[in-house]
Amino acid sequence: MEVIDLRQAIVRRVQDNSAKELSEVIEDSIGADERTLPGLGVLFEMIWQQSSEPEQGRMVDSLYKHLHHSEHANPSQ
Repeated sequence: MEVIDLRQAIVRRVQDNSAKELSEVIEDSIGADERTLPGLGVLFEMIWQQSSEPEQGRMVDSLYKHLHHSEHANPSQ
């Protein structure tokens, strides 16, 4: 029996999805039950690792602005 970790399981679950299906996975997970957070984290990790420094900077800036300029900094908004 093959043993896989959580990251591998999440990647295998979505690796054959189309771009539309990946978008749906993300949209359906945002604001959903907290059980989806590890999956979003793995997907974000993949994006982060493949992003250039300027792209990473834009993501950090966007997150920072959301956290510091939103009234409630609600992650599901």
